[in-house]
Amino acid sequence: MQPIYSHSTTEKYTMIKTLLIAFIAVTSAGFIASPAVQAHCEIPCGIYDDHARVQSMLEDADTIIKSAKLIGELAGKSDAQSQNQLVRWVMNKEKHAQSIIDTISNYFLTQRVKSDQSDYAERLKKHHTVIVAAMKAKQNADGEFAKNLKASIEALATYYPEHKH
Repeated sequence: MQPIYSHSTTEKYTMIKTLLIAFIAVTSAGFIASPAVQAHCEIPCGIYDDHARVQSMLEDADTIIKSAKLIGELAGKSDAQSQNQLVRWVMNKEKHAQSIIDTISNYFLTQRVKSDQSDYAERLKKHHTVIVAAMKAKQNADGEFAKNLKASIEALATYYPEHKH
């Protein structure tokens, strides 16, 4: 019995090549169109600076403090520009609080807080305190929540001293 479709070897290679090019084009488009993702490799690569990450979270906390202050100033105003700025400051506060939560969760708790550390429970509690404080700073416009967040981050600084190279 002969196959219904009979193609020469050259035709088969051409078809496979065309399908492969199409597959590469389609899958590559997904990579090109994807937004940039910041991630940390979950292996001990040694290129990340823990102290710098703490400093970055402190900068986020200062931004949240400023956001809360400006939200309070804009809250009673009803003109369009003030309402626009109010929304922008709320979104800014949310973004920076979420950045802190992500840094603690995706970096410190997965990379730096280890169950074999002698002070594991204390470290875990302090890192969890930062996450909860960031959540509360997101939920509230009162600047005291933002200040508590900053204090909770400062409590982590002793674990991650600056390294002089």
